[in-house]
Order: sequence, then structure tokens, then C-alpha cells
Amino acid sequence: MTTMKSRLLSATLGGILSLTGLFAGAAFAEETDLSPEQAGRVRAEKVEEAIALIPKDFKFNTPGKLTVASVPGRLPFATYATDTKTPVGGEPDLAQLVADSLGLELQLIPVAWADWPLGLTSGRFDAVIHNVTVTEERKEKFDFSSYRNDLLGFYVPLDSKVTSIAKPEDVAGLKVIVSAGTNQEQILVRWVEANKAKGLADTEIQYYDDEAVLDTALLSGRADAYLGPNATSAYKAAHQKNTRLVGTFSGGWPETAEIAVATKKDSGLAEAITAALNAQIKNGNYARTLERWNLTAEAITESRTNPPGLPKQ
Repeated sequence: MTTMKSRLLSATLGGILSLTGLFAGAAFAEETDLSPEQAGRVRAEKVEEAIALIPKDFKFNTPGKLTVASVPGRLPFATYATDTKTPVGGEPDLAQLVADSLGLELQLIPVAWADWPLGLTSGRFDAVIHNVTVTEERKEKFDFSSYRNDLLGFYVPLDSKVTSIAKPEDVAGLKVIVSAGTNQEQILVRWVEANKAKGLADTEIQYYDDEAVLDTALLSGRADAYLGPNATSAYKAAHQKNTRLVGTFSGGWPETAEIAVATKKDSGLAEAITAALNAQIKNGNYARTLERWNLTAEAITESRTNPPGLPKQ
């Protein structure tokens, strides 16, 4: 696996491409509604059967409001609006659907990713809606209401000859970009090792710290494919229109994984949220919300309370 060459390339081109990245980012933002008002956000009516499932003794952080933790950082999940304080994106939109269903006003609290478990346990917010994967370890402390499949995606340039990557053998002989220290890197390394054991061609794994350099390596042909979270790559592909999807698989491969709303353990709120989500899946609001942020590929057909999670490591 050649990492030094990729990192040297990143260091050499980083300064030049950072400016390019800024211009690309500006154009990208212009195509996306980042206003705090979010006029295009899908709204929902109350779901009485979901409201009826809220425990009578449940105390919301703020009466009449559903207080939800959000982690602004990257679309399509969430970023800050043009007012620099309001979280907007696919996850805030999903939170709005849940709040509307429960007859509550949505109150979003921006937090750092590392802070959500303690904040939820302490009651700082009622729920966390930000790409949280269900795991068996997390289920010991929190309840979950699933709303998306956790998918990884392989993306290639539009003119690439690669048409499908669905199994380990498909990456043999390719140059694949992946982020270091991620579960997708671990999965890719396992695929490469399995291919070596079968005597197949090696895979060159490339790492880039700068996203602009990563994009240039992929689009120039120095790499054949990029493996990363499907949600962010799908959103980027839809807006920049220079890459395409050639394969998805579970973020917990070979296990399946789901993204879910996290709530305090045994609070009883999860059942109400699950019912709210299923109502929105049935009436089509859920599908329209995912479509708005190019997340349709991760849609589920039914929300479940505490579905099987990724096993403990």
C-alpha cells in the first residue's frame, strides 16, 4: 500500500488546490439553500397515534419543544446556515419531521460529536439526530429509532471504465482512495488481504488529507475510485456532477448497520419517535426529505425501535 507517495502529492499540490477548493466550495454553496428559514423544508401534520405513545410522565427539556442535538460540519448531514448559528441539512430536516409529528416545536442545539452521549444522558437535549449508527454497545445506554441505512459508497469519475464494485475481488488491481483511521479503511484493508490470499492483483490504497487534492487525484486518473460515506459522496456527486456511484455496502460490513434517532435509555420516547417516523414513511414526507438532500439510496421501508446493532468489538 503506497501512502508516502499520496501524502507527498498532497503536500505539493495542497497550496495550489486550496484556492481551487475555495472557489468550488463557493459555487457548491450557491446551489444549496443555506438560509436559516429553509423555505423548502418538508413539514408534517401531527400524528396522534405517535403523540399518544409519549409517556405521561416524560419531561421534555423545554415544555412544548423537542430539543435535538445536531452536529454542524458537513452536508448533507448538517452545516451552519448563513446566519452562522442555525443548523441546516438533512438531519435537521428529519428532526423537523419528528417534532411536527409529535406536535412540538423543534429546538436544535449545535454540539460537538464527542459531546452528544453525555448531553443526552444528562438531559441537555431530548434526542440526538445526526448520523448515529446503532451498535450493541450504544444500546446499553440509549434507545434508538432507525431512519436510514448506514452505507458506504464507491465513487469513480464519470468517464471511468469501472462499472461495478460489489465484492472484494472487484478492487483487485485498482487504486482506491480512503480516509485513514475509518471503518471503511478497515473494511478495504480486509478486502485487499482476502484478495492477496487468493493470489489476485494488489490494490493500491491512497490517502489524502486535503479534499481538493483527493478530488484532483480521482478526476485526473491517479486513482480509480474513492471509498467513503455514501451520503456525503452522493450529495457531492449530485451537485458537482463529475463522479458516479458504482457500488454501496453496509458501513458495518459484513454486518448491516442502521442510522437512528438516539434517546435516553428507557425514557419511553423511542416508541413515539418510531411511530412518528413510520407515519412519515407511509405518507411520503420521509422520502421527500431524503430526496431533498440526495439521501434516497439510504432510505428504509420501516423504522424500528432498537434494531440489531453492530456487534461489540
